[in-house]
Amino acid sequence: MLINHGVTADPWTQGRVMSEHPEIHPSAVVRASDFGRYTYLGPRSFVAETAIGDYGYAMGDNQIAHAVIGKFVNIATGARINPPNHPTWRATHHHFTYRSRSYGLSLDDDAAIFQWRAQDRVEIGHDVWLGHNAIVMPGVKIGTGAAIGSGAVVTKDVPPFAIVVGVPARVLRFRVEPQVAERLQQIAWWDWNPEQIDAALTDFRSLTAIEFAQKYGG
Repeated sequence: MLINHGVTADPWTQGRVMSEHPEIHPSAVVRASDFGRYTYLGPRSFVAETAIGDYGYAMGDNQIAHAVIGKFVNIATGARINPPNHPTWRATHHHFTYRSRSYGLSLDDDAAIFQWRAQDRVEIGHDVWLGHNAIVMPGVKIGTGAAIGSGAVVTKDVPPFAIVVGVPARVLRFRVEPQVAERLQQIAWWDWNPEQIDAALTDFRSLTAIEFAQKYGG
């Protein structure tokens, strides 16, 4: 049994210092995707045809496809973004109708199905938090500053700064009042350079969203 006494550091960081180069766990699989600066992709994750903005992270066991993800997006373990839809209008949902070659059948794979999936993209704004095992269904747009509860299944667009929970997900409340949300979006701190963020770090820690908006909103 391994016991550590007096350990106060975050167990995830373990002394990690992020860099401008994306950190991709060796067990993760990435295909045709772009990662911004200071990004992290955890173990056993799969990302395809996706763009993840600066400072975004996915903790592990994530499946993400055909998505545009903003900056500072927090994706907890097990969250899934854009799981593939199946052709429910056909006589069967099964892969063999479009992954035909894998099953030794005569027709080529059905490119139209894969194109349909690729076009049904998910869009996620900046500073969004997806809780553990949350699912964002194809075609959904999530506004900046929103929080998605653990285990939620998001089937409809989510307004900026909304907190949504449940199956299907519904708006529980908003993080801030509309005027504060508008001011935060005008400030757009997620577009600040690292020096500006570092200079405001004490305020990020100590001020409420309202106080921050008042101080930096002009």
